[in-house]
Amino acid sequence: METVDAGPVGALRIAPSILAADFGALGAALRAVDAETDWVHVDVMDGHFVPNISLGPPVVSALRPYSERFFDCHLMIAEPVRYLGAFRAAGADGCTVHVEVGDTAAAIADARALGLRVGLAANPDTPFDAVAPFLGDIDLLLLMTVFPGFGGQSFMTEVLDKVSLARREIDAARLDVDLEVDGGIDRVSAVDAVRAGANVLVAGSAIFQQHSPLDAARAIRDAAVSARR
Repeated sequence: METVDAGPVGALRIAPSILAADFGALGAALRAVDAETDWVHVDVMDGHFVPNISLGPPVVSALRPYSERFFDCHLMIAEPVRYLGAFRAAGADGCTVHVEVGDTAAAIADARALGLRVGLAANPDTPFDAVAPFLGDIDLLLLMTVFPGFGGQSFMTEVLDKVSLARREIDAARLDVDLEVDGGIDRVSAVDAVRAGANVLVAGSAIFQQHSPLDAARAIRDAAVSARR
């Protein structure tokens, strides 16, 4: 299966998280926000690495016909290497693994060998030093702005210093690495995240739990664009 192009590194992207959508109508939810969607963010939870269970490769496969956008799969699971191939076959374009799981170099290598765009994630309390050695090997750094496991949490402003540090290091080394934030992103926190250096904004409840998800996504984009000026 061919992968969808992620687009130019560093471009501002809005990535609606389907974790917050109606699970009984995920395809319709994706189509409803397509006009304001750059990537589709797919949160995968296994009940081990995080205290929740969400979805797996069959759902990714079922959703693939509903969107031509880049599928950004965030693997919050204890054994990501076991499932990278299944997600790739299901239609994932990129997979992000957590540095806290360990065996990071092997996971990065396996994802790369499968033709996936490679991401590395860090929890709010994980220091930047844990991901710094891998910056030259990845395409995406995801800094969580909530503790992963459940949607609808409040944005943790204390992570902004880490976002700023990551942006400085990525730019100083001239790396082709997107900087993503996930957790509590709305049209207010999006401004702070973008000013700190993030260029990929994952938003769930602030989009799908609103009266008009499309208008909500547009409001986040407008706020982010203004913050970049």
